[in-house]
Amino acid sequence: MTPWDAILLGAVQGLTEFLPVSSSGHLIVVPWLLGRPAGGLTFDVALHIGTLLILIVYFWRDWLHLAGGLLNVARGRRDQRAQVLVLLIVGTLPAVVVGLTGERVIEEHLRSPYLVAALLAAVAVLFLVAERSATQRRLLKDVRWVDALVIGCAQATALVPGVSRSGITIVAGLMLGLRRDEAARFSFLLATPAIAGAGVLRLRTLLQSGLPPEERAAFALGLVSAAVVGFAAVAWLLGYLRRRNLAAFAYYRLGLAVLIVVLAMTRGA
Repeated sequence: MTPWDAILLGAVQGLTEFLPVSSSGHLIVVPWLLGRPAGGLTFDVALHIGTLLILIVYFWRDWLHLAGGLLNVARGRRDQRAQVLVLLIVGTLPAVVVGLTGERVIEEHLRSPYLVAALLAAVAVLFLVAERSATQRRLLKDVRWVDALVIGCAQATALVPGVSRSGITIVAGLMLGLRRDEAARFSFLLATPAIAGAGVLRLRTLLQSGLPPEERAAFALGLVSAAVVGFAAVAWLLGYLRRRNLAAFAYYRLGLAVLIVVLAMTRGA
């Protein structure tokens, strides 16, 4: 992998992990469209670390606020902030179960361009349905454990390329009556432990085999590129969703799905 490949794929990860367009789908499709190599384990770890850093740095006030609640509970005091941490744990469990039991199947059998295109289109339709039916009256403080479990189950489906972690969890939040920007915030908070867990598992495998010297530059460039672009993507999306809906992303996904199918047919994929 050349330095430019690392920068490009890092930017793709940073942009598409947080915009509701499917990062895993783009990381399959972009190299395929450009005829460039996809990243291996080393690069995958770099992208996970870069993505995790974005979530910790951007939402540091939220995490500090939640940590204060946890400290109060440890001191024997009741604190509503600790409830949010419980909700995040509940919401993370489905992704943990699916990741531990189905990751190999997903990696080996659910990465074809046609499947990515189908899921891009299917979730785009969900965007439009959710926007038409959502009441958008509830705030983050109104989320209950059942809501967190439903959103967590939605997050688990995003392990399949083409779904989009942020997209499907925001849609689930909208269908549960959350305001669009509140659904996005909960989506990003919920993504943090899931991304951290996946990153730790991959990092452990990488540490066992060692970081090859020839891949260190790509590792660093991919990490930095994902972090810088991702930070900008999070800031932009949260502002965007306060004013506008998901329709533009739905139409982008539908257009990309059509392009993938046409190219796959012409290339005999």
